[in-house]
Amino acid sequence: MSTRAICDRAGVSAPTLYHHFGSKEQLIDAVVSHGLREFLDSVDEPPADDPVAHVREAWDLHVQFGLENPSFYALVYGRTRPGRPCAVVADLRAMVLKALEPAARHGRLRVTPEDAAAQIVAAGSGVALALIAQPPESRDLSLSTQVRDAILESLTTSPDSRRSKRPPTMATAAVGLAAALSGTPEGFSDTEAALLRDWLQRLADPG
Repeated sequence: MSTRAICDRAGVSAPTLYHHFGSKEQLIDAVVSHGLREFLDSVDEPPADDPVAHVREAWDLHVQFGLENPSFYALVYGRTRPGRPCAVVADLRAMVLKALEPAARHGRLRVTPEDAAAQIVAAGSGVALALIAQPPESRDLSLSTQVRDAILESLTTSPDSRRSKRPPTMATAAVGLAAALSGTPEGFSDTEAALLRDWLQRLADPG
């Protein structure tokens, strides 16, 4: 689309567009950001009783959003450039991170919330793009369910460790304690608190 066509549709002059957005590319970035943020705002706050279930629901809503808005979704990820993090995708990761923090505090994460969010966003967007590429009449939605359950199984623990196939580990405990810390713990100096967080990070990610 040309700048002239955009201005004609909006009923403004080119200088007006450049005044507000700087360039056509920045205008498109703003449109993409607005659309994805509307989706992010539609996702409910994570419930306290089962934060992992909320992540599962958010995954399904994300994939559904991509399938209902395929051209828009492809535009979001089609604008990715080497070495240039996408601000819109960063917003999506921030939403997933917010949903994962209660799971970490409950001792339900095997990795840090940041690592889990990065893996979930990468896997979820890959699934959505793969399904968009399939003909609608033969689209296999079970792909999303299978990948979702596999990645959540690898990143989280069961709420009842006695029934879990993979019992909690030292890394899980370290992730939970790190998530529970806010500010400087009582009786600790700032230096001691920083050292504690460093130790917990190393325990959570021994590799």
